[in-house]
Amino acid sequence: MPVRYTRERYGWNLHRYLYDWVLSWAESPFGGIALFILAFAESSFFPIPPDVLLIALILGAREKAWQYAATCSVASITGGLLGYLIGWGLWYTGGDFSSIAMFFFEYIPGFTVDVFNRVAALYEEFGFWIVFTAGFTPLPYKVITITAGVAKIDLGIFAVASLVSRSLRFLLVAGLIWKFGLPIREFIEKRFNLLAIVFMVLLVGGFAVIKYVF
Repeated sequence: MPVRYTRERYGWNLHRYLYDWVLSWAESPFGGIALFILAFAESSFFPIPPDVLLIALILGAREKAWQYAATCSVASITGGLLGYLIGWGLWYTGGDFSSIAMFFFEYIPGFTVDVFNRVAALYEEFGFWIVFTAGFTPLPYKVITITAGVAKIDLGIFAVASLVSRSLRFLLVAGLIWKFGLPIREFIEKRFNLLAIVFMVLLVGGFAVIKYVF
């Protein structure tokens, strides 16, 4: 059964409660559905990344690793489109931030006015790569999806960058768990962000070599 909030156990640590609540769905027969909903919501507003539940589900059924990765990818990309639409149509009211925008700034962890403005300023020069990098690395994907809509970058570019980056991320997690099982779990939970950054650097470096050498 999903974890229930109690003041004695969690106090005011809502983030820890949400983490445990997400993880508890791995023991439910509705784990796959919960994974889809979580990955969808995380792309625009939910603070806990779907990797947490993805890892737990695969550890319980390694033969379904690629199915869970595909579920996570489709849901995340679809949720990203929702984030894009929020930014595109609901972010400003008469030139000012809307009540929806203020809700994100006040209640969504990591989603500040400063971060929003910095990311929005990068789109003119790095449109595709900003989306791709955030989709794969620890950068907050929800900030990217919404600012992409605000900046009105090409929807096709946004969709392709999201498809490639999110699929790569979740397939990498699934592949590591499928191959190594429980021993790799602690490494992923503690060092996956570093692993993702290293992978990203190598990938971009490979593109640079192709561009400038060949």
